[in-house]
Amino acid sequence: MGSDRPRDFRVHRALLPGRGLSLGYWREGVGGYPLLLVHGYPETKRIFSRNVEPLADAGFEVIAPDLRGFGDSDVAPDGFYDTAAHARDLYALVHDVLGHPRCGAAGGDLGGVVVPDLALRFPGFVERQCVFNSGAPLLPEAWAAAGIPPEPPRESRPQSDYFLRQGRDPDGLLAELDTPARRRAYIAGFYGHRLWAAPGSFAPAEVDFMTEPFADAAKLRASFGAYEIACGTRRVSERPRLFEPNPTPTLILFGPEDHVCDPGFPARCAIGYPDHVGPFVVPGAGHFLPWERAETFTRALEFLFKDRLGAAGPGSPRGS
Repeated sequence: MGSDRPRDFRVHRALLPGRGLSLGYWREGVGGYPLLLVHGYPETKRIFSRNVEPLADAGFEVIAPDLRGFGDSDVAPDGFYDTAAHARDLYALVHDVLGHPRCGAAGGDLGGVVVPDLALRFPGFVERQCVFNSGAPLLPEAWAAAGIPPEPPRESRPQSDYFLRQGRDPDGLLAELDTPARRRAYIAGFYGHRLWAAPGSFAPAEVDFMTEPFADAAKLRASFGAYEIACGTRRVSERPRLFEPNPTPTLILFGPEDHVCDPGFPARCAIGYPDHVGPFVVPGAGHFLPWERAETFTRALEFLFKDRLGAAGPGSPRGS
């Protein structure tokens, strides 16, 4: 794997109507079928840097934003970092600012929770979705009926020490990460020794590229917000749409080299997304599947939306 800095793209910024903040985003292939790519933690839009150009070449208008509090986007002035807040931001960006009445979407980790919430919160807006290495819709009774065991509690999982610290003592953790170098080194661990990725997936220059946005203390602190919510230490703006089956046509992918995502994810997704294809296990991929197996991820999205490519339809802007 090469040591050069990965491909970057022009950053656009949009002040979201009625939301009180701006999002930074990549937008390539304007005029194609709109495809929203939503990152998770400890990521920014940069995790999709290997996918943007080939997807645009395939006929997509690729829209890859930084979620509020991440990367080139603003820290949330209202203090909300829950799935509903993220979903409403993305709808404001794609629908209100960019003028798309509908789109396809893909996301993993936090993005894999935000995308399905977006689909349910705005019916018909997300035509199809792809989820990978995230949390499944929370349907414990349906899991039990299918013989799927519940997820083990975080306290019983040694690899979840970061989760509990970020959720229960975020300010104490940030105080320890008191320089840009220490903040970046902390994030670098998720790309290396914490075994979220298949071994050798990230060269040193590529880790530098991924960690660079987290040098900012305010952005790193904001990125802990989802963990505070999961631990019950931060309030939410609205109830998340996570406790119901999601009827959106869904492609389910799973990177098995992931030592943080529970291996029951594929089976739980098959229950939570009744109109699904898969789950498909992608060998050699872990938590960062779009990066680790970029061609597979890109081709899977091309196949999922093959009847939409070249047919963006009315209401989609043209030009560059």
